[in-house]
Amino acid sequence: MDDEDCTVTLLVRAAADGDREAWDSLVVRYTPLVLSVAARFRLSSPDAADVAQTVWLRLLQHIATLREPAALPGWIVTTTKHECLRLLAANRRVDSFDPMLEPPGRSDSRQTTWSGDFADGLIHAEQHEALLIAFAGLPERDRQLLTLLIKDPSPTYAEISERLKIPIGSIGPNRARALDRLRRSPAIAALRASDNL
Repeated sequence: MDDEDCTVTLLVRAAADGDREAWDSLVVRYTPLVLSVAARFRLSSPDAADVAQTVWLRLLQHIATLREPAALPGWIVTTTKHECLRLLAANRRVDSFDPMLEPPGRSDSRQTTWSGDFADGLIHAEQHEALLIAFAGLPERDRQLLTLLIKDPSPTYAEISERLKIPIGSIGPNRARALDRLRRSPAIAALRASDNL
């Protein structure tokens, strides 16, 4: 078990024991993951927010019974997918259409284009989700450094050095190690294996 797995395990156990700060850390760390999974289902912003709220409620109900706390990101992805599907099924039951206008399931060029766009969107969402899982699994210091380096406009090395309290000369090597850890993460490795890269 690496340091990050230990951190997630400690946060989950502390949150299960009622530690509000640990709970808040989990929510901050994994909300981007929840929202990226919801985006894969092309939910509206309010629906995605509802799904996120339900996922956090489900975690609150089950956090004490998680068998493998370090596997929390996988649990979050699975639970979010189920909640998205449940919401879409509920919406489908109440959707109405005017039969005098366009019949449902019409096959025209717009539907074909939309299907292609949707497939491309799913692939992009899967890649984004893998990246978010990998990013959430990095040590806090790596996440802080990479976040600063991708800001637009990005801060100078002197500003990064001051903010993170590290020497300017170590920023490049730390960045390289952080990116290497990101590439070697199980989420990215699984994505590469599925793409036969």
